[in-house]
Amino acid sequence: MRPPLFGTLRANLRQLVMAGIALSILGISVLGGMSYSYLLQLDDALGLAEVVDDLSSDILEIRRYEKNYLLYVMEEDYTENLAFIERALGVTNVILPPDGTGMLGTDEQGRHAIVALRQQLHGYRATITRLEQLRRQGDNRQADSLLNDLREEGKRLVEGARQIAAYQRSRILGMVSKLKQQLLISILGFLAVAVFFSWLVGRRLLGAFTLIENATRGIVQGDFKPLPLPDSRDESRSVVKALNHMIEELENRQNQLVQEKKLASLGVLTSGIAHQLNNPLNNISTSCQILQEDIGSGDAELHARMLRNIHQEVLRSRDIVKGLLEFAREKDFSLVPQRLADVVERAVSLVSSEVPAGVTLSASVPPDMVLPLDAQHMQEALINLLINAIQAIPAPPGTITVSATRLPGRDMVALRVEDTGTGIPPEHLGRIFDPFFTLKAVGKGTGLGLSIVFGVVKKHGGRVTVESEPGKGTAFIIHLHDNDAAGRGMHT
Repeated sequence: MRPPLFGTLRANLRQLVMAGIALSILGISVLGGMSYSYLLQLDDALGLAEVVDDLSSDILEIRRYEKNYLLYVMEEDYTENLAFIERALGVTNVILPPDGTGMLGTDEQGRHAIVALRQQLHGYRATITRLEQLRRQGDNRQADSLLNDLREEGKRLVEGARQIAAYQRSRILGMVSKLKQQLLISILGFLAVAVFFSWLVGRRLLGAFTLIENATRGIVQGDFKPLPLPDSRDESRSVVKALNHMIEELENRQNQLVQEKKLASLGVLTSGIAHQLNNPLNNISTSCQILQEDIGSGDAELHARMLRNIHQEVLRSRDIVKGLLEFAREKDFSLVPQRLADVVERAVSLVSSEVPAGVTLSASVPPDMVLPLDAQHMQEALINLLINAIQAIPAPPGTITVSATRLPGRDMVALRVEDTGTGIPPEHLGRIFDPFFTLKAVGKGTGLGLSIVFGVVKKHGGRVTVESEPGKGTAFIIHLHDNDAAGRGMHT
């Protein structure tokens, strides 16, 4: 389930990825456009800074020729002074032409500073021109009165140029600072968006992977229950649907394989069953021959005894065939009180013909032990365990023992199937109940026998464990719930 914060979010992974890509492209485009705009402004500002530096140099030259002129009163210094004034005015016209355009653009503070400097240049030129006229006329008294004005105006020119240069530097530094701030904010924004989308997409992906992992673990353990569908409309729901379909198909396939395994076991048992049926059939045949030979003798007691023998052998044959049919038949799982000894006896009877000479198969189950069982499925599990035990003893002698005991204080029964065979290596004990895992040679086993045992015991609400030591044998212990009341109350 998604957290409440994103409870209304219905976008699937494809939409999230596409949204992330679109946002990334949009963000990069906006960031690139703004950065390029700032770089263009910065380029213009740097160009203007060079022009302002030239203006400052021209004003310093004006002051230098001013001092030379005042000291030596030479025509050349006066002419150079006027030339640099015109040059400075030309620079101001480049920065801010009379039509209002130019390098400053909409920078009102810069425009006012240039206009003020231009007015100062005009005033300075008028003052030094007036001073030169008075000196040429020989009016030294009025000329001397203009000297201080000229110097003050020259100082204001230098100060105005310095302020313009300082303002331009601060303007450039401000642009750089804004560009850095913009880049930092953009990087943090991109990082936040990337983390958010990574978390959102990663959460969806991890959720899907977790579903797949849990489903596969359940399948390995024989659990084929469908997974609950999430209420989302994203890929998680599609993944769960696909997994449920896969689980359903796997369950069907496993059921088919289990049935094939049962038929294979049935084939193994058939030859032994034929041998078991041969004995009662021989007895029936012998009794019939005796009756045919003595049919006219009138010995009623002999005839009755032969008929009883025939009837008993027919019942014996019927029980053998019935057990075989019950083992082969597929039916629904149903728990009803059953005498455990009867279930064990039928399983032992079906496999007894497969026990080689020199191997002893015995069962010891209390007759009053009644448990809630599905007799057919539990018999199937026991047959698989017994066949495994027979195959685990490569050569006689050997023993196979089936026993059952109540566990005190736990309302549980421990049904133990133990053999003196080769045992199971410790490194394989954790996998023996996995479907299709087998230690037998290729073609000698499907690896489904113990998986079937595990599934049957699990359906009974019990558990199965294994104890094994290589070279000494193996014991499978099935723990089942003890229906003690039913067992005590049932007539034995």
